[in-house]
Amino acid sequence: MNPAFNRRHFLKTTSLSALAASLGTEIVFADKLPKGYVPILFDENDALKGKNPDMIVQGDKPWNVESPVHLLDDRITPVDKMFIRNNGLVPDKTDVKNWTLTIDGESAKSKRTYTLDELKKRFKHYTYQLVLECGGNGRSGFQPPASGNQWGQGAVHCAQWTGIRLKDVLADVGIKNDAVYIGYHGSDIHLSRDPKKEPISRGVPIAKALEDETLIAWQLNGKDIPEFHGYPLRLVIGGWPASVSGKWLNRISVRNKVHDGAKMEGHSYKMPKSPVAPGEDVPQTDEYFRIIESMPVKSLITYPKSGAMISQDTELSLRGHAWAGDHAVKKVEVSIDFGATWQTCKTEAPVNRLAWQHWSTKVKFPVKGYYEVWARATDDRGNSQPMVMPAWNPGGYLNNACERIAVKVG
Repeated sequence: MNPAFNRRHFLKTTSLSALAASLGTEIVFADKLPKGYVPILFDENDALKGKNPDMIVQGDKPWNVESPVHLLDDRITPVDKMFIRNNGLVPDKTDVKNWTLTIDGESAKSKRTYTLDELKKRFKHYTYQLVLECGGNGRSGFQPPASGNQWGQGAVHCAQWTGIRLKDVLADVGIKNDAVYIGYHGSDIHLSRDPKKEPISRGVPIAKALEDETLIAWQLNGKDIPEFHGYPLRLVIGGWPASVSGKWLNRISVRNKVHDGAKMEGHSYKMPKSPVAPGEDVPQTDEYFRIIESMPVKSLITYPKSGAMISQDTELSLRGHAWAGDHAVKKVEVSIDFGATWQTCKTEAPVNRLAWQHWSTKVKFPVKGYYEVWARATDDRGNSQPMVMPAWNPGGYLNNACERIAVKVG
């Protein structure tokens, strides 16, 4: 539910009085409406029409499922509310007793294979809350439509992961001075079922791999990782696109070059190096694209659900989460007048680096009518969420426009 400017001709042909009549109330601060702005009621989300979906299935071959934003209200995301983004098929069989993880590659000093039991006994365990967000979260807001699953804003979660640090395993194996990247490999099956093809094999620069919070995990929220989230072993890397957190992990390659696995090619999880016109066909080469690394600053309003109806004398409590990739969120603000003025919220520190931060506030509405509450987060470098859609890109990545909900007062 992000601001959609100049997306339709609706406001060109419909008066504000007609909009108010259809709402059954006045649009408060209508004079502050940005030019061409389409109110939420007339967006495809139909926020005030009583729709209340459970998990939203974007596709089942492979499984891609997102959570409605209001279901992400928990501080630690429960498993049943976590988005699922798969590129291939879940492994047909999982032999946990004989599961192994191999470390190899041209920049590994030796090739080493560990059993799952050996990993658990040999290395110290760590637990972190980590934000994993699909690089295409919010893709449905781009016009013209970009390629890929048309995610709303629910392809994100912050759960609690337990495992061992990748840096400790790499230290045990030994890495050469020319190591620049790692790539992961999993046991998921390509959609074609061709055993020679990998559905996805991505990675990160060695510096990110060696961060304390980069885990080889076997527990999610205190229990075994569920099948759809990578059972029995998953690489978990917070702050970057969730596609770098490889599921069903069985091998990590230490590379002396940028990893060249599946979904590292073309414009997969990449952004144009220079702005492009909406719909422009850009050559899919490294000359024109850069790999997405740290995710941009972003926030969610998780309470109340969009479409809330309250009495005029009610002070509305608001809350949600905010995050900023590798960085921290410095402040969160809300606006009830379409961004004309902003009110600063209470923002908590993260429980650990790369976890999301919880924010809350209360707002009072001056008169009865239709309002929109917008939320805007700013990170520790001064970067804020844009009120409008960010620049269009072919993959529909990194939409971090202000989150918003509709409220009817009186």
